[in-house]
Amino acid sequence: MQRRHLLAALGAAPFAPFAPLARAQGSWPAQPIRWVVPYPPGGGTDVLARTVAEALRAELGQQIVVDNRPGASTNIGSQAVASARPDGYTVMSADNALLAYNEHLFSKLPFNPDKDFTYVAGLSRFPLALVVHPDFPARTLGDFLAHVRARPGEVNYASPGNGSPHHLAMEMFKHRTKTFLTHIPYRGAAPAMQDVMGGQVPCMFLDLAAGLPVIQSGKVRALAIGSGQRVPALPDLPTLAEGGVADSEVYAFQGVLAPAGLPAQVTERLNAAVNQALKAPAVVQRMQAFGMEPLPGTPAQFHALARAEARRWGPIIQATGVKLD
Repeated sequence: MQRRHLLAALGAAPFAPFAPLARAQGSWPAQPIRWVVPYPPGGGTDVLARTVAEALRAELGQQIVVDNRPGASTNIGSQAVASARPDGYTVMSADNALLAYNEHLFSKLPFNPDKDFTYVAGLSRFPLALVVHPDFPARTLGDFLAHVRARPGEVNYASPGNGSPHHLAMEMFKHRTKTFLTHIPYRGAAPAMQDVMGGQVPCMFLDLAAGLPVIQSGKVRALAIGSGQRVPALPDLPTLAEGGVADSEVYAFQGVLAPAGLPAQVTERLNAAVNQALKAPAVVQRMQAFGMEPLPGTPAQFHALARAEARRWGPIIQATGVKLD
């Protein structure tokens, strides 16, 4: 099946690159760069992309246009980028869904996450916290487990969508704790978080990039953090392991991809620009405020991290029985 037809099957229009292939690699970038975000505006992925894009404008001397293309567990945006010309004018934010989950969640993908993209640079890693509405009758992780175990299937949880890090975090949590909560998927982190704050859904795993301000303001109550150790932004919040849930580290990590075949010279320039952008005061301040850990490094290091996470999550997804097709 041609890629144009695959896009149509996913419900997306074919991706139109900004302009023909650059006449000379040495002139790159000679026009604005489109940055595809495969999620709606307002979530952690979108916030981070826009923050880094602003710093990249100064590094590259060109506008970076953020293009939100949500849907199909990031497959719509990912397929658009996989089908674009490898000219350096189309890049994307990629997170756990594309990099580690979807090859295990779908029987067949219209692209190969390992081979149909150029791995450009890492961006950040940030843990997910288990949060509840302030009126939820649990103040500790132990209270939460006791409550849901007494009500199997009666407690709902929200996520930004099927196959998101937040969804898989809760599914792993359920598997580790032998509990049963009912999944309510949303179209993005912002509406899911809004309904937890409003009490329509009592709980979710929430990434700190989007959720730290609402945790600190008391609009939701955090019970545990899915990192290996406590985070400086929330020093009093215990880890899941401290609460007795072992082998349950859950975090979102993100980086920048481009279509496969991006010229090495452009990849190296873009990697250097992203690494430099991660040092920009506005980016550092935003990351610290949201509890993010920057992930500077080479394209090879980012690729190695992504493939290691894909290997880690394969058995977990198989054990939970989650499938998206």
